[in-house]
Amino acid sequence: MALIAHRMSRLGTENAFKLGDDIQRCVDRGMDVIRFNLGAPDFRSAPHLNRIAWEALDAGRSSYCDPAGILSFRTAIADHVTRTRGVDVTPGRVVVTPGAKPPIGYTLQTYVDPGDEVVYPTPGFPIYESWVRFAGAVPVPLRLSDERDFAFTANDLAPLITPRTKVIILCSPSNPTGGVLSRDELAGIAGVIRDRCRPDVRIYADEIYEHILFDGLRHESIMSHPGMPERTVLASGHSKGFAMTGWRLGWAVLPTEEEAGIFKQININIVSCVPPFLQEAGQAAYEDPASAVEVEGMVREFEKRRNWIVPALNSITGLRCRTPKGAFYVFPDVSGVCRRLGIYRAYRELAESARGRTTPAGMLQMFLLYRYGVASMDRASFGRIGAEGQDFLRLSIANSIDDIRRGVSRIAEAADDRAGFADFVAGDDGRELFA
Repeated sequence: MALIAHRMSRLGTENAFKLGDDIQRCVDRGMDVIRFNLGAPDFRSAPHLNRIAWEALDAGRSSYCDPAGILSFRTAIADHVTRTRGVDVTPGRVVVTPGAKPPIGYTLQTYVDPGDEVVYPTPGFPIYESWVRFAGAVPVPLRLSDERDFAFTANDLAPLITPRTKVIILCSPSNPTGGVLSRDELAGIAGVIRDRCRPDVRIYADEIYEHILFDGLRHESIMSHPGMPERTVLASGHSKGFAMTGWRLGWAVLPTEEEAGIFKQININIVSCVPPFLQEAGQAAYEDPASAVEVEGMVREFEKRRNWIVPALNSITGLRCRTPKGAFYVFPDVSGVCRRLGIYRAYRELAESARGRTTPAGMLQMFLLYRYGVASMDRASFGRIGAEGQDFLRLSIANSIDDIRRGVSRIAEAADDRAGFADFVAGDDGRELFA
């Protein structure tokens, strides 16, 4: 009998956090590291929200509360969804969770049995693939391409739907690509789901970046289309749009109160409840007009940064970067740089076991970090299944414009440093990383 349960071997990770050990190693050597790796806004949570949480805590509202969330916060969420998605949502269908990650796992635990199929976007948030495999489901990756701005249509989804399909995951705006699904694309996707899926198939709509859209775009949701409210688990939260990452405020709207009751039961078994004083601030994020002003200012700044970094990256020989429509990432194709630096040959010369642990883009990622102090994320960090032959890096623009400029300058220098890459691979760091 093994010490560790076998299912733990199927649980993945989020490399944006895992890379922290490598970053710290570089910092301990005295390096100045520009952190393009974490998807966290570089803005502070709004003062009026901080004040509400403090006043609630000072008033003693720090005890247990309803595991589904305090009623006033769930009402604010229901009103927000009703107003922005054009559907009628009641507080009884809302469950508050510690961040927007738990609803991913809750959904897989609630609806999926081993052998059921789950369709999910790739590249996409890595926790989708992690939970699909952990639940014993069959991963069905929906591959996105930069030629189509990382969007997809009903024609892409339809061939992936089978009698074993149980959950279809959507994410728009998308992490890591910044891709956005249009209203027409969502209408077509909804039509395929209505035509080809049983009524018990659930759509998991990850809309955590709903507030962060550029070029005047407005957020569009699958839930707004006919036949979708009764099928959709809608998840969002406060980490991205309200710059409240450490507050751990997320929520899910379920198709029925009975299904919401299951999510509540999982909360009871794992976290009991989200602290009520945090939920009071979360409520104000939707109800206080000052919140919209804060969000708009942050999004304008992200858009300015996007408008600078995309042409700057495209000016580097070997890089090709699409213009994201939302979120706060750019996702350039770095295959040209990999060729220029000799990375593909170095990758082929690795031992087979080492090739299984990295990718050409992953080797570039580590070269940028250990030699140039630029932390990024490789394509395989966003779903390993189907990532072969796709060499991209995700760069978060949730950084100051000065750091973004310095980081791009370093990337440009590294893209010409063929001798430096060869020395890196042959040196102590390269041998340790790619052994």
